[in-house]
Amino acid sequence: MTWSDASARDVLRRMFDAAVASADPMHVVAKHLPNPPKGRCIVVGAGKASAAMAAALDTAWSGVELTGLVVTRYGHAVPAGRIEIIEASHPVPDSMSVEAATRILAKLRDLGPDDLVIALISGGGSSLLVSPAAGMTLADKKAVNKCLLTSGATISEMNTVRKQLSGIKGGRLAESAYPAKVVTLVISDVPGDDPSEIASGLTVANHTTVDDAREIVARYRLDLPQAAVTLLAEGGSAAGAVPVNSDVRLIASPSMALYAAAEVALAHNLQPLILGDALQGEAKEAGTLFAGIAQSAKDKGLPIKGPAVILSGGETSVSLPAGSSGRGGRNTEFLLSLAIGLNGTKSVWAIAGDTDGIDGVEDAAGAIVTPDTLARLREAGVTPRQALAEHDSYTAFKAIGDLVVTGPTLTNVNDIRAILIG
Repeated sequence: MTWSDASARDVLRRMFDAAVASADPMHVVAKHLPNPPKGRCIVVGAGKASAAMAAALDTAWSGVELTGLVVTRYGHAVPAGRIEIIEASHPVPDSMSVEAATRILAKLRDLGPDDLVIALISGGGSSLLVSPAAGMTLADKKAVNKCLLTSGATISEMNTVRKQLSGIKGGRLAESAYPAKVVTLVISDVPGDDPSEIASGLTVANHTTVDDAREIVARYRLDLPQAAVTLLAEGGSAAGAVPVNSDVRLIASPSMALYAAAEVALAHNLQPLILGDALQGEAKEAGTLFAGIAQSAKDKGLPIKGPAVILSGGETSVSLPAGSSGRGGRNTEFLLSLAIGLNGTKSVWAIAGDTDGIDGVEDAAGAIVTPDTLARLREAGVTPRQALAEHDSYTAFKAIGDLVVTGPTLTNVNDIRAILIG
């Protein structure tokens, strides 16, 4: 097959869409549900996919008596029958994040051993469900989140700090439900799929310590509010004692999404190479690295010969300097760096996007790179290296019409990157 710009774009988008579809709650929730309980069934949850997960559960258990409340990001709510949906702010919490935590914890009071709590957890829950630890306020939590988001810290490092400053994370939600059984259905958006990291481990024991959190604060020189500094100095927030009758079930993950993308590649006679589902690091540095891999594959058949697609997942990061006004997310920054590294290399195309449909805080999931991306950027009056230095990748790709806009997908298995080598 001779690859044209149109055919390459079409297949890349098919791969991305297949990855997202593999994590559709309507397809994955029902087969992971436990047996209905003898007692009450309470459904709680938090995350960008939680409303869609709740809708799927309500449909699957139409004959089971249940009630519940989940919180999702503004714009991600869908009707979920008997399960109430409320919305809160992401990536920085707001008053609704606190209200959601207060109301959910209230629902878990006075449960018995015959009762069942189903927790629907997905990425984004850290800011959507907030219960400030003793001595902290919502304003403090907002300041902590803003500081972490611009620090360049990995999602695991961010969550290590968050758990020590929370009254609900790090297993405390499950602790509140004791002695009821807790079954957690998880859609993973973190490298490695560690359930204790997804939404800061609301129902999973915390294996990190306050010393870990202090080290991260020192290493990244985080300027935390005084209440957070004091709490960490005094020992942090005590970890939740997760009950032994707590069961965590991974129902969708980045690796599953990559396999779905690989199936599309094979159907189009492309040899897929999955480099990993847990890649991290600075987005612009990853772009440079992948440009080198793509050029080696095209020119020398390394690490893969013939028409191929290089797939990867995970979550890169972007370190923003104080006062940065550029628009962009980690996926568009990765792609702009990739395009600069490829420097017009022929027969190489790429897509990268966040499977929740939102790259950073923008309205695009990501973007597409083509062999003539740099030339078209310059024609549009964009200086690629300057845009990268100013972290203005969204604006750059918008100028040439190559943003990938899906709207909220109502799921989240982190980033999917695909480089097609024709």
